[in-house]
Amino acid sequence: MTREIEVKYRVRDLAALEAALLHRGVRLSPPAHQDDQAYAEQGWTYGQSKLGVTFARLRTQQGRHLFTVKRPLDNAMACFEHETEVTDRAEMHSAIVAMGFYPTVRIVKTRRTSTLKNMTICVDEVEHAGSFVEIERTVHGDENGLAVQEELHAFACSLGLDLERTTETYDSLVRAT
Repeated sequence: MTREIEVKYRVRDLAALEAALLHRGVRLSPPAHQDDQAYAEQGWTYGQSKLGVTFARLRTQQGRHLFTVKRPLDNAMACFEHETEVTDRAEMHSAIVAMGFYPTVRIVKTRRTSTLKNMTICVDEVEHAGSFVEIERTVHGDENGLAVQEELHAFACSLGLDLERTTETYDSLVRAT
């Protein structure tokens, strides 16, 4: 079973983050525009726990459409995940709704990424929510998601920056604004 484990931080000083990452040898990719539509299972609403609930996402980036299904296991940032490319965003939207999901929020962001060792680092500027850095790792098998989050958090702290950790997903952050 593949799981995506991540930690997320609100960034107050983007230039300081970029400098700290560069000091570690992290060179961010050129910016990519991402247009995400989030979906939830019928019956789930904001304010309820996300644990064990399946969520879907339809992302368009550089002319490609990605369909993703996530189910939070340990917490909202430690998810079982499947992702595949689809050719027709409108048809996939209709299929997702037919499968019993409903659209929740649209998340539009500019993302720059890089890798360092076994981590993926994403620097995001999210419309209506602000600037963030996500540090994530893909794990297989029964590796402890909470322990992985602590390792990722230790890396974030080692950057020596004023980062504000959040346990909210982008859909919740955008919806709150």
